[in-house]
Amino acid sequence: MTQALLWQDDIEHNDDYAKLCNALYERELATLAQSVNVSVQGLQSRLKSLPYYIKRTADHMTLCDSPLALDVQNGSWTLKQSAKMPDLNKDFAATLRWYSATTLPLGLVIPVQTLQGYELDSIDRVDTDKLRFRTNAHGWFSFSEEQELEPEVNFHLIKPTKRAFMLACAGHRWVNQQKAQPKRLSLRELLLSCNINWKNFKKTAPPIR
Repeated sequence: MTQALLWQDDIEHNDDYAKLCNALYERELATLAQSVNVSVQGLQSRLKSLPYYIKRTADHMTLCDSPLALDVQNGSWTLKQSAKMPDLNKDFAATLRWYSATTLPLGLVIPVQTLQGYELDSIDRVDTDKLRFRTNAHGWFSFSEEQELEPEVNFHLIKPTKRAFMLACAGHRWVNQQKAQPKRLSLRELLLSCNINWKNFKKTAPPIR
């Protein structure tokens, strides 16, 4: 039995699915091998759950509706990278208006601008009394013009746009305004990339299965 056949346990799964699983599996094993301060029990737990999350990610990446091209050999979305990092945070007032005028559902995927590019995150709590919401990775953001949470941090809330999402999904990075090697998205980030509703950024994506 070849390595690719190990993943083909469903008639709906094609060769691209198997190649994608292999790429994700090899990448995650390399990441785990470089992990530090991880207990044996913790490592065993992560290894045990790895096949489930890899199959789920591969399922979503091969079936979701995305404008980006899928690179099954590397387990990533591909997009031609610009020489300079585009600034998508020019109109912060418009960003605040977008979030304040939107009923934010839990699980909504949003883009965040960092010093080196754009990242995907998702909303896991909304505090309407204090006009703020919390994201899974970057913490609290305010959508009130009278407040600015943590203004000294190296990331900023931006308005969801197709361009911002595509850059985040492709993992494009720039260092000192020069093009750098794209970031390899984690399994969590890859799943988020499959949960973007490209037809309506104010809603979560419909279930794939």
